[in-house]
Amino acid sequence: MISGKETDDVSGAARPARGDSPPDEADEAQTDESSAVADEEEEVGPQPPPPEKVAELAAACVRFVATRYGAALDFAPETLSFVDHWLREARAEMTERPEAADVVQAAAGAYLGEVIRRAFGGFWVAEGDHADWRLELERVYCAFNPIGMAREALLLDTADGWHAHFELDPGEAEAIERRLAALPEAEDDEFYAPSTRFDVVSILFEALRTGMRARGLSDVRFTPEDYAS
Repeated sequence: MISGKETDDVSGAARPARGDSPPDEADEAQTDESSAVADEEEEVGPQPPPPEKVAELAAACVRFVATRYGAALDFAPETLSFVDHWLREARAEMTERPEAADVVQAAAGAYLGEVIRRAFGGFWVAEGDHADWRLELERVYCAFNPIGMAREALLLDTADGWHAHFELDPGEAEAIERRLAALPEAEDDEFYAPSTRFDVVSILFEALRTGMRARGLSDVRFTPEDYAS
């Protein structure tokens, strides 16, 4: 789900540039050079530590998965498959231990958010109830609540009021909606899984960055003030 936010920071639809004919050798060389520059530009360096509350919850997820499966989570995207499995088992156990849902979704969501933040760059807003938390990306205008995403993975349904949807600039929301709508359909278990959510963020991020590069905005970085305005 996508939500628009009223802001004039960036406008225009995010879409890749396309030529009218196959490139010749010179065009191919230019494309390769542009791709190399884009790849270098998109590299995300080490991120500062997250807020203490987020770090504690993400560390709890690491401990839970290590205890249950003997796997060491290191915040790499491929480790999200273990979190997928943990949430499936936790969902089955919720009928007997419904009180565990809050702990599981908070820990899994914090870990998911940290994987995303380290991959794409961003900052947490971790004040108030978990439902009000946000992860705000730095290189594109996009905010969402990873804990809300984990809650939906437990429920296999939308979680109203948890802001698991993507908050985008209105000028980009329609194009991104079309891009995501073109993705293959998936069963609920796969659709809501943290690993799938990471893949969707990756697709969304690249689409937004492509649009920004096409508009000469590749150097733009968003700050907490941009999201608060």
